[in-house]
Amino acid sequence: MEFMELDRIDCALIEHLQKDARLSNKELASAVGLAPSSCLARVQRLKTEGVLKGAHAEVDPETLGVGLQALIAVQLRQHSRAQVLAFWKHIMGLPEVLTVFHVAGAHDFQVHVAVRDAHHLRDLALDAFTTRPEVSHIQTSLIFEVAKGKVMPNYKAANPR
Repeated sequence: MEFMELDRIDCALIEHLQKDARLSNKELASAVGLAPSSCLARVQRLKTEGVLKGAHAEVDPETLGVGLQALIAVQLRQHSRAQVLAFWKHIMGLPEVLTVFHVAGAHDFQVHVAVRDAHHLRDLALDAFTTRPEVSHIQTSLIFEVAKGKVMPNYKAANPR
């Protein structure tokens, strides 16, 4: 994989957009010391090159009827590419799934899910996880609180924090 060369302005744009993707082009240009036209061109280039993959709204889960979140650790029976891909395809099709991590260690996947309540979580675990032929074992951990706010570290910058 070839990586795009990022200069300090690109890094500043990325950091500001991670903190607030709703910044207007004028506000963003001012924050990084560029003319608005130059800023717009750089942001478009970052999008075209795949550095910026999208912008997302943060939503209060309770307003959508989500009363419970959990991490489901999944251990597969076999570690063949076919088994991994079959499980991946299945899990990504579930509306309750927020994030999937394919990991190393005691488990093969960590799946972040959002459900209505404990009954919904039980049904999801039984119907969508344990019935899968690829799955050997699951372990569910309830999430009491979620906090986001960090920006992706930039190790290509001259002075990473």
